[in-house]
Amino acid sequence: MREVLLFITDGFSDWEASYATAEINKPSTGYCVKTIAVDAEPKTSMGGLRVLPDYSLPTYVPNEDTAMLIIPGGTGWREKHNQQACVLVDFCFSQAIPVAAICDATTFLGRYGYLDQHKHTSNSLVSLQEAAPDYKGEQLYLEAQSVRDRELITANGTAAVEFTKHILDLLEVYQGESLEEWYNFFKHGLYQGTV
Repeated sequence: MREVLLFITDGFSDWEASYATAEINKPSTGYCVKTIAVDAEPKTSMGGLRVLPDYSLPTYVPNEDTAMLIIPGGTGWREKHNQQACVLVDFCFSQAIPVAAICDATTFLGRYGYLDQHKHTSNSLVSLQEAAPDYKGEQLYLEAQSVRDRELITANGTAAVEFTKHILDLLEVYQGESLEEWYNFFKHGLYQGTV
């Protein structure tokens, strides 16, 4: 069974990857989700969920059989110690292992040049430029909910469903008509409006 890594920090946005991890972790997919962090200490999400990482960076042995790295946003990406995640991101890009980042995790990628050679999106171009002064990918920035370009998936913080759609397609969890059915169900629901 191939592993999909979910990088967590204190203050990670638990909802941004939840659609994806729930689908990926189903027994029929051939994948399992494992959490990884800069250390072995429990991490508390923005929603108050306390998660004990499966792996920590200092002891993790990178594995070419890793299927994908998913990086949710949250408050932790402005903290210096979480920048150590670059080691894992470097490995993934060097091995053509897909990386999927959403919300402020895209800012983290922009800060270190990972967006400069791929079409991408973020919360906004202005906020990306302000938070990542060395970012040089303006010409490849797209005003879109989610963007997939080769091994990179990016999304803004309002695009958890679109982000997941790209992830599920790339991993071939769902494709074609079944992917569209999944997307329409979670994007539009059973009924229109609320009462």
